[in-house]
Amino acid sequence: MRIGLAATSTDLNEVIAQGRSMEADGFTSLWFGNAILGDPLAGIAVVGRETKTLELGTSVLQTYPCHPLLQANRAASVANAMGRSFTLGIGPSHRALIEGFYGLSYEHPGRNTEEYARIMAQLLGGEKVDFEGEDWTTHGEVAVPQAHRVPLLISAMSPRLLRVAGELADGTITFLAGAKALESHVVPRIRAAAQAAGRPEPRIVVGLPVAVHEDIGEVRAALADRAAILDPLPNYQRILSLGGYERSTDVAITGNARSVKAQLRALLDAGASDIWAGIIAAGDDPQASRHRTLETLRELLD
Repeated sequence: MRIGLAATSTDLNEVIAQGRSMEADGFTSLWFGNAILGDPLAGIAVVGRETKTLELGTSVLQTYPCHPLLQANRAASVANAMGRSFTLGIGPSHRALIEGFYGLSYEHPGRNTEEYARIMAQLLGGEKVDFEGEDWTTHGEVAVPQAHRVPLLISAMSPRLLRVAGELADGTITFLAGAKALESHVVPRIRAAAQAAGRPEPRIVVGLPVAVHEDIGEVRAALADRAAILDPLPNYQRILSLGGYERSTDVAITGNARSVKAQLRALLDAGASDIWAGIIAAGDDPQASRHRTLETLRELLD
C-alpha cells in the first residue's frame, strides 16, 4: 500500500527530520500544503536534497495567485535544485480564500482551472505555449532546463475538473473524499476522461485525517478547530455529501488499529492509488495517539 503523510511543522529542520524518518520507515510520500513553511516549494527543494527516494508533493498549490508560466518555472527550478523530480498538485482553492485574501475574482473556477491546467501540462511537457483564454494568457516556455519531469495532479472534485485531470494531468489529489465518493463519483469520471484522451491510468491520491483512537468524540474534539474552517466551504460540502457525510469530522479514518486498516483498504478498493494521511493526535496523551497511528500505517506499507 502506498501511504504518505502530511507535513505539518512550521520548522524546516523538523520537516527535514520527518522526511528522513519517513524514508527510513518505507513511507512513499510527504505532502506539503499550500501554507507549509510560507512557500511549500522552498521546503520541498531543501527536503528533496536531504532524501533520496521519498516522493515529495504539494497538496495543493493555489492556482489563482500565481501565473502558470511562473508556476512552471518555479517547479522546474525546484526539481533542478533537488536533483530529482517532485509532484506538483494544484487547485483553485476556495472562494473565501481567493476573494477574501487576494481580492481576486472566483467567478469561473472551472474554466479558470481548465485553462491553467492546459497551459501547465504543455509547459511541463517542454512545449512552447501560445495560448489566449478567457482567464489566462501565456506566450513562452519554461526558462530553465527541465532535467526532471514534474508530474501534475489537479485537486478535482467537480465533474468538470475530474474530466480536466483525466485529459490533461497525471491524476488527481483529493481531500475529504471517502470511499463512497471515490467509487461513485471521482474514480469513474477521471478514468473515463483519461481513457477517452488516450492517456495512462490516472493516479488518484486520497487525503484524509487518520487517527488510531477508539474514542471518536476525542478525535472529533481534536479536529474541531480545523472542521470549523473546512465545513463551511462549498467545495468540501459537495464532496462530503457525495460520500454520505455532513461534516469533515465524519469522514475521518478512526477507530482501533484493525478498523483503521480496513477503512484504508476500502479506499484502495474504491479506486485510490495512494493515500496521504493527516495524522490526528487525540485524547489526553496526543503523542501516544500519534505513535499508535504511525505504527499502524507502517504495518500497511508494502
